Amino acid sequence: MESVAMMQLVNAGADRWKAIVWQQSKNAELVEIRVHLEGNLVTLVFDYTTGDAAGQNMVTFCTEAVVSEMLRSLEIKPCDWYIEGNLSGDKKASSISLSGARGKKIVSEVELTAQALRKLSVTSGQMMRYWEICVVNGVLSGSVGANGHYANGLAAFMLCTGQDVACVAEAAIGCTRMEKRGESLYVAVSLPNLIVGTVGGGTSLATAQACLSIVGCQGTGKARRLAEIAGALVLAGEISIAAAMCSKDFTRAHKILGRKKGKRPLSG
Repeated sequence: MESVAMMQLVNAGADRWKAIVWQQSKNAELVEIRVHLEGNLVTLVFDYTTGDAAGQNMVTFCTEAVVSEMLRSLEIKPCDWYIEGNLSGDKKASSISLSGARGKKIVSEVELTAQALRKLSVTSGQMMRYWEICVVNGVLSGSVGANGHYANGLAAFMLCTGQDVACVAEAAIGCTRMEKRGESLYVAVSLPNLIVGTVGGGTSLATAQACLSIVGCQGTGKARRLAEIAGALVLAGEISIAAAMCSKDFTRAHKILGRKKGKRPLSG
């Protein structure tokens, strides 16, 4: 009964909770509160938009203010409550990260011509075959999503631009798809959970400001552009690693470039 009372309170006070959020932050907007019941356990999932900020701290402050008001309104108080109950998927590789966006959802795609593929020392057939094997083995390994390695590029990207690097754990959940089109190859990456911002947090650091300025993403109104750049970066990385595997250059590249033993051509 107490759990149902909590659910009714949450649903009845939608406008009230949104007003409290507005008092806490002019950038955060409460979209909805989803109620999950499991026995006598009530978990509330707050969905926000946060403008051009990644907004992790912002939504924490807003959520605590709303919950504090809820607690004052309840006749029957919960035994205890926590600001984070581990249902959000925050900084974790989870199915939630794949099925719904907590940040921005990005799809980046390209069609590589036969000429472009020759420069990578591969054919569309070789790339397609490798992708098929990776998808099957990804399923066998229990991977969430299907990709070569989003985490490498995203980690570097987030470090340079002042993002929360721990978010790589969920941002690197996504799917790469390849489609053979004659001698050409269609490649797409889908990142359903990219959490980036161009204001607030680490973006105010000097190095981050410089890097954001280089790519034209410094300040308000640039977060969507920054997310699109991250998508293009991940797409390029997926093409590169798949081509290196197909051309048998992957190990040799690490030996030559990673250990700096001299400059030799990787292919040919």
